[in-house]
Amino acid sequence: MHDQSATPKPLVDELLELKDWGRDLRIDACRGIALWWIFLDHIPNNIGSWLTPRNYGFSDAAEVFMFISGVTCALAYGKTWRCEGWTGVIGRTLRRSWDIYVAFLLLTLASAILIHLVGGGPSADASNTRILLDQPGATLARAAILQYRPVNTDVLPIFVLLHLLFAPLLWLLLRVPNLTLGASLALYVLVHVFGWTVPAWPNSHWAFNPMAWQLLVVLGAWWIIEGNKVQPWVRSRAALVLAVLYLLFSLITALSWRIKPLEALIPQMLAHLLYPLDKSNLDPLRLLHFLAIAVLAAWLVPRNWRALKTPVMRGAIRCGQNSLPIYCLGVLLAFVSHMALLDISNGLAMQIALSVGGIIAMIVSATLLNLISIKPRQQPARNSSLLSENQATTTMSQSARR
Repeated sequence: MHDQSATPKPLVDELLELKDWGRDLRIDACRGIALWWIFLDHIPNNIGSWLTPRNYGFSDAAEVFMFISGVTCALAYGKTWRCEGWTGVIGRTLRRSWDIYVAFLLLTLASAILIHLVGGGPSADASNTRILLDQPGATLARAAILQYRPVNTDVLPIFVLLHLLFAPLLWLLLRVPNLTLGASLALYVLVHVFGWTVPAWPNSHWAFNPMAWQLLVVLGAWWIIEGNKVQPWVRSRAALVLAVLYLLFSLITALSWRIKPLEALIPQMLAHLLYPLDKSNLDPLRLLHFLAIAVLAAWLVPRNWRALKTPVMRGAIRCGQNSLPIYCLGVLLAFVSHMALLDISNGLAMQIALSVGGIIAMIVSATLLNLISIKPRQQPARNSSLLSENQATTTMSQSARR
């Protein structure tokens, strides 16, 4: 039974009749590619990481993943709000948060089991699982309250919190979208001014400070609601020129940190001022770099981009459609790949084989998950749901304007 009282009737009456344009595959493709990049970056000393943006600018796949998550949450929960009201939104956000929480705990246990099977040693220290092996009871209790995390699992706790809070966030975005984005930006600024962090255990703080990284999620959700108003600015030549210039500057700067001959191109004073970039608190230079990439993508990647039909992009789309299990698989594959480089060979051929093999494993797993979840009798329902998604986006935009 729908929560009709929670859905403003005038907005429902004013819904435009939209044609079934289908799902925007660019969203799934971007998320899938981000998952591949995260996997490659998680393997230390891996030649495959040179295929990721980490070495060519200030940001990396994490920014892409966070922004796309805000976009997909707004679309998915916006559709739920249209069909089921706020009761449905709250229920779905709680279930999704629980799913991510359980996945995080299982991934923590799986990481500890893998470390135990290889005999611990330096790998236990590198993966931050030694304390879990030495003090399993206390460590699991801390993991249960999101204060302890093995290496490379840091992004899951922040998504647990963000999904828990997305229902009130969506409520605010539908009514005062610009004010909500302004409040998110203000919180981000305060984090940098006062150094606010979230403590971790047994020491330090969260690798992804949720008070800073929330900005990208809010920005992605805000874009779904208010994007049509700012698209002329994003697609203006001035924005394109500024984005290209900043990307070139960040490219030269990032390469100068790794390639000796390029060091002369960047003044030492400027290099010391910029480096190291604060990933934990989403350094402003990282944020600007992602925004520049987003502007360039808006110019170069249309909705009907032909490359989306290629086998490689279809694999990325499948991975993006199953982001939670594929992310967890990528963490475990990165660990196994690191062990193979240490114990078998760290040669270039092995690095390439492990990088390609890991991505193929992710694509195959995502394909199997899609086959399991799709049933013949569900196809008509899936086709009709695409129209509801477009209608939800229109409703959200009209709500924001009102």
